[in-house]
Amino acid sequence: MTKPYYISPSILSADFTQLGAQIAEVEKHGADWIHIDVMDGHFVPNLTMGPFIVEACKQVTDLPLDVHLMVEEPEKLVEDFAKAGASHLTIHTEASPNLHRTLQTIRSLGCKPGVTLNPGTPGIAVKPVLHMVDMVLVMSVNPGYSGQSFLPETLFKVKKIRSWLDEVNPDAIIQVDGGINAETLPLVRDAGARAFVAATAVFKHPGGIGEGMKALREKLK
Repeated sequence: MTKPYYISPSILSADFTQLGAQIAEVEKHGADWIHIDVMDGHFVPNLTMGPFIVEACKQVTDLPLDVHLMVEEPEKLVEDFAKAGASHLTIHTEASPNLHRTLQTIRSLGCKPGVTLNPGTPGIAVKPVLHMVDMVLVMSVNPGYSGQSFLPETLFKVKKIRSWLDEVNPDAIIQVDGGINAETLPLVRDAGARAFVAATAVFKHPGGIGEGMKALREKLK
């Protein structure tokens, strides 16, 4: 059976004055998940969404809420985001000294645990916990802002992590976030990714959200 692909539009680039309507539109055009980037202004140089945004998204969509915690001490926040309605909770290896314990906590809260790493962090950093996760998120830009250009050197990391997962946890998927558009999506797909986060390519597409989603979905046929 062909394994599915997942497009997870990131609301980081959405118009927050029209957030409910824009989530409804990406859902109408085939979004699989809704990606929510949480930044604390310390781990990354930006300050964004808290649990209340997850709660708001939960009220307007039944799609899984794919929450990426770019925060220091994520272990202090995972329960709040789980209660708010997160389906997936992904934490950074760089920010989690007790990585195993926090991933165990996420699963105990009823969420799918994920681990992520920045472009400058070698893939080996996540290898000790690959057996524990449902997803590995490979950042293909330095986190903090949408609209950055894809870093092609991350493709090798995707391939390497996929080969490790195939040995210990073949059902886990790789997600890629950063500079994903109709040109770069096929590159990460061919490297082994099955989930794709897109912000600007969807919400800022010159033809509108529908055309942005269509351009990505056509690359997965």
